Amino acid sequence: MARLDGRIALVTGATGGIGQAVAAGLAGAGATVVVVGRSEARAQAAMADIRTRVPGADLEPLACDLSLQSSIRAAVDGFRSRHGRLDILVNAAGVFRKERHETAEGLELTFATNVMSYFLVTGLLLEELRKSATAALPSRIVNIASKYGNVRIPFDDLQTAKGKYSFLRSTPPTMLGRVLLTQEFAERLRGTGVVVNAVHPGLVRNTGLLQDVGGPFRWITNTLGKTAERAADTPLWLAVAPETAAVTGKLWAGRKQLPTPGMGSDPEARRRLWEACARLAGTDFS
Repeated sequence: MARLDGRIALVTGATGGIGQAVAAGLAGAGATVVVVGRSEARAQAAMADIRTRVPGADLEPLACDLSLQSSIRAAVDGFRSRHGRLDILVNAAGVFRKERHETAEGLELTFATNVMSYFLVTGLLLEELRKSATAALPSRIVNIASKYGNVRIPFDDLQTAKGKYSFLRSTPPTMLGRVLLTQEFAERLRGTGVVVNAVHPGLVRNTGLLQDVGGPFRWITNTLGKTAERAADTPLWLAVAPETAAVTGKLWAGRKQLPTPGMGSDPEARRRLWEACARLAGTDFS
């Protein structure tokens, strides 16, 4: 892996699973890694875990509840108070919820965390990412997403308010949403030196992601899934490798580009999702 000495990375979802494995990989390559956790204590605990694998890792905690826009804005302000630039952003946070929950801000929790946080964290940090980008060293955004099959985004029910709620209804459209946001950010950032890609990591065993869901899906994942360290290979490759420096707007797995069929190749769907997120966030970052 290329050395990242002097470069700054921020990783959401870094308190466990693939996010923590990515943070450890970036730290091992010499980057200063901002470890985002729901609380200061969780971020600090994750940093202690990372340092067992990467002694002397240069890590910083950043508390942020990614389901709340107010918390995201406060966290970004906190980051900016310490750093004026950002070289690598990895959005790895996500939730699967068995029951429908609304946040204190009135958004459905799965959509707020899995889609809105990706939109808002990335958009609020664009200035810092642009500042860091050079022709030789572009800034990189990596979004953990998923293959989405025949799923479509229900634009008339983005927050799963109609009918019976289940994680099988609420979560897959958010994975497609991450792919669409990746594509839209890539289009808007062309020529700025910032590249954006999404990754399908596949099943990852023994993470906290499925803790609320349980049942056979969790058993299958923990039995057949790969380790977080193996799952982190492609995100790290996209974040660091010279051969991915000019690639943008794609979905990857196993270091190979995946197709984005159906709604995943629809520019109108990208536009509609962007506009919906912009309305909910009160900004379109134009």
